[in-house]
Parts: sequence; structure tokens; C-alpha cells
Amino acid sequence: MLSTLKLGNTMKFRLSRALPVMCAVALGMSAPVKAADIGAGKLKATAVCAVCHGALGVSMVPNAPNLAAQPAIYLTEQLKNYRSGKRSHEVMGVIAKPLTDSEIDDMSAWYASLQMDVREPGAAK
Repeated sequence: MLSTLKLGNTMKFRLSRALPVMCAVALGMSAPVKAADIGAGKLKATAVCAVCHGALGVSMVPNAPNLAAQPAIYLTEQLKNYRSGKRSHEVMGVIAKPLTDSEIDDMSAWYASLQMDVREPGAAK
């Protein structure tokens, strides 16, 4: 591992001493992360998403995907993309537009908390 980096002819930078300081500064500058509220996510999803995606995230219409058991990071990214217009869909753009970051995080956590049981065709239950 490189422990000393020469900067110019005279200045030496000790990476092994500076790295912990840089990490501490970076961590100190980050905003505190609020834990998602699964209960609030369930309430919001029931009001906003259930008509198409089902009360438990299992789609009620053929052209809407299942949301149950999807990773929260994926759902969050997609909802934010719909909200910003980066991802386009006539209905989802309208649905996502008024959602706050907190509501998106909560709903994503709710759907991610659900479990799905997947089996191959003909497999015993």
C-alpha cells in the first residue's frame, strides 16, 4: 500500500494519517438519515398505489408491476425518477409528482418489507 505520496519535491503527505481525518470530515458533513416509517408507508401506499399495485403490492392490473418485496433502493430511485420526469409514464408521473422524499422512503420501505413466495410451475406448496 502506498503510505507516502510526494507532492512536488519537498512536501510529503502521509496517507495513513490523513485518511482517518478525511473520513471523519466526510462523515461529519453528511446529513443525518431518518429511518423510514413502514407504518406510514403502508398508509400512504394504500391511499396512492393500491388501486393498480394492490393492497399488498401484488398488481391488480396487467400492465402494473408487483411492488411487494422489491428492494427499497430500487423503488425509491424509480419513484424519484418519475417525480423528476427522468422516467416517463403518464400515470406514474402524476402520482409521484407531489410525493415528498420522506413519503417515497416510507412507501419503499413498506413494499420492501413484504415477502413473496416464488415457486417453479408444478412445485408443491
